[in-house]
Amino acid sequence: MTHKITLAHSPDPDDAFMWWPLADIDGTGPSIDVGEFEFELVMQDIESLNGASVEGLYDITAISIANYPVVASTYQLTACGASLGDGYGPKIVGKEQVSLDLLFNGECTFAVPGLRTSALAALRILAGERKCNWKVVDFTEIMDCVSTGECDAGVVIHEGQLTHEEHGLYELCDLGTWWQGETGLPLPLGGNAMKRDVDERFGEGATERISQLLLQSIEYALTNRKKSLAWALQWGRGIDLACTDEFVEMYVNKWTLDFGDAGKQAVLEFLSRASKVGAVPAIQELEFV
Repeated sequence: MTHKITLAHSPDPDDAFMWWPLADIDGTGPSIDVGEFEFELVMQDIESLNGASVEGLYDITAISIANYPVVASTYQLTACGASLGDGYGPKIVGKEQVSLDLLFNGECTFAVPGLRTSALAALRILAGERKCNWKVVDFTEIMDCVSTGECDAGVVIHEGQLTHEEHGLYELCDLGTWWQGETGLPLPLGGNAMKRDVDERFGEGATERISQLLLQSIEYALTNRKKSLAWALQWGRGIDLACTDEFVEMYVNKWTLDFGDAGKQAVLEFLSRASKVGAVPAIQELEFV
């Protein structure tokens, strides 16, 4: 009996790079043996996926780490498939070189990619007790929003971390660099989550078998990098192959294969600090499968 599994991810080079081996992308079937499972890939922007996870729409889904406390009763984080910024991450950008203290003066507004995103949570941790105003803008429009002066600064994610200078914008703060300086840890941005009822619906041991398939998909993609990059390039929104490769290297790496102890500690620290500034609900412990 075939079990259909929905796997939702953002339409970005790093996610596309990881998961194509699970699906039939060219009519020849999956690139790895997926056993009794049939994977359907669904692509939506991360804020839409955060909302969908609240409703439990997909069996497996990418989510912002900041959104996990809200959906922890429905989903478990998988040990693989995460995006951690190891000394880098979303960037605060502006039209002019100005200090963060000036931006946190209560009169400036940041363009952010979503209320549930780790980018906003990291911004709020950085702000601390300082006044922080934000406006939600589609992540593809944040740089234009800053360039036109609609917002005073913006938090750019995805390929915007590499291309903001082409839009005439200055880097004011790399949140991943700042976070690592504060904690000595990578900045946990995105996670992969699987519904808790998978064993109940698909049979005992299904969660473990699917987790192994997810890891095998990432390993296959890394081994077959050229083919993976060719697939991922379709979602690069104008960036070339070299830039796609650079971006994928940033977010598909050792942390993606396994959070590891340091990665799990980073998630706990991030959620603890985010909770203290009111950015996320408190969560006491994490489960990884």
